[in-house]
Amino acid sequence: MIGQAGGRSAITPERAALNIASASIADNDGCRPVEEPIEPEGPAAYFSTLPIVNMVEAIRGEALPASVSNTAGTFVCNYLMYSVLHFIAAHKLGVRAGFMHVPFAPEQTAKQLSPAPSMSVKDIERGIEAALGAVIGSI
Repeated sequence: MIGQAGGRSAITPERAALNIASASIADNDGCRPVEEPIEPEGPAAYFSTLPIVNMVEAIRGEALPASVSNTAGTFVCNYLMYSVLHFIAAHKLGVRAGFMHVPFAPEQTAKQLSPAPSMSVKDIERGIEAALGAVIGSI
């Protein structure tokens, strides 16, 4: 899974998803959870089952900034990562999953009042391809 993280200047595979939904703003449906469990009976967190360190090394091998992020936050991206990993665990599926954040594209930051980090779509694409290569190489 891939999402954008405004304010980040690097591509960041996520280490863990927390069983908490908490947001300072509403989502697209107008929901604004505050300290709510995603799965009331679920574990406190799930760890990515992807080779996140190898993914970072592969992205850096393309001369792109990358680092491991320890959590996917507590909003939409975390909710998605936790829910997918919970589904995989609950159904005992033999698949791996994880989440990776990418920066905004320059076009998304050009009209903002204060500067924000960005990365070209071409570089984001190269980073994603490098990360996927690391995943495939670990199978």
